[in-house]
Amino acid sequence: MKTTVVAVINQKGGTGKTTTTINLGSALSKLGKKVLLLDLDPQSNLSYSLAVSGTDATLADVFLGSKKLQDILVEKDGLWIAPGSNDLVDIEISLVSQPDRENFLKTILSELKGYDYVLIDCPPSLSVLTLNALTAAQEVLVPLQMEVLTLQGLDQIMNTVQKVKKAFNPKLKIKGIVVVMFDIRRKLSLEVLEYLRENLKEKIFSSHIRLNVKLAEAPSFGKSVIDYDGSSNGAKDYKALAEEFVRA
Repeated sequence: MKTTVVAVINQKGGTGKTTTTINLGSALSKLGKKVLLLDLDPQSNLSYSLAVSGTDATLADVFLGSKKLQDILVEKDGLWIAPGSNDLVDIEISLVSQPDRENFLKTILSELKGYDYVLIDCPPSLSVLTLNALTAAQEVLVPLQMEVLTLQGLDQIMNTVQKVKKAFNPKLKIKGIVVVMFDIRRKLSLEVLEYLRENLKEKIFSSHIRLNVKLAEAPSFGKSVIDYDGSSNGAKDYKALAEEFVRA
């Protein structure tokens, strides 16, 4: 079984990155795929949202070499999760001075077998941890709100991906852009989407993630929106995205 490693990145916080990692992962698992979610963000929002925070061992321990990745995995609702923690801040600081610092996560994941997809929830910055994710991944997924300021951020992401591709990971490619928190009633949302379609060569997934209160509620119950309310618009949108994602 070939494992596809996908880095989910956006250097801004609050852009639907963690929400997309969790719910795309959940939707893929419902399609019969074996999915591992990696919480590489020191804020560990993914772990909290799936009620697996506060575990004895986290990704920080794996980076330190005191645990194997397999030792820290938690299974929840058909997903496998590698929890994050605030200790990743210290890992990030220590990595800066390490030789070959961009390859730590790639080495960690090289032991992994039996998964269809590994989705990495990256920190909301273009940091050493994000660099590790991009070096370990084959594909990049970018959740994007349809706001004017996101266009500037998108340029930074594209430039970073190209630099990583050139320096560390020639096989890295942009899987696509996921339109999130989409409100069809807003003229600006439609204008930004039209601009992206006209000016980007990268794929923009046709499955848009609409604004949906159930998406905001689900983390309070430690569930993906699909397990929390499978009939909601949020669940429908991520299921549609997963089907499109597998075909892309």
